[in-house]
Amino acid sequence: MGRVAKGVKCSVSGCGKEAKRSLSAIKVRMAGLTLGSGERRAYLCESHYKDFKKKTKKERKIEQWRYKGV
Repeated sequence: MGRVAKGVKCSVSGCGKEAKRSLSAIKVRMAGLTLGSGERRAYLCESHYKDFKKKTKKERKIEQWRYKGV
């Protein structure tokens, strides 16, 4: 059983919602979200995970192209 299943809160400063996803803290900081603690993992609620996906869409698309060979 992971920490998300146990009910950890969102790591973004100022947010107290229940986390739905766990990501690398470095990737989340690079996306522009401010984290409260200095942990290795960042736990994001549903709305902050949506923001993370929007901000990293271009980078994810480039990674897909790299592995696809286009």
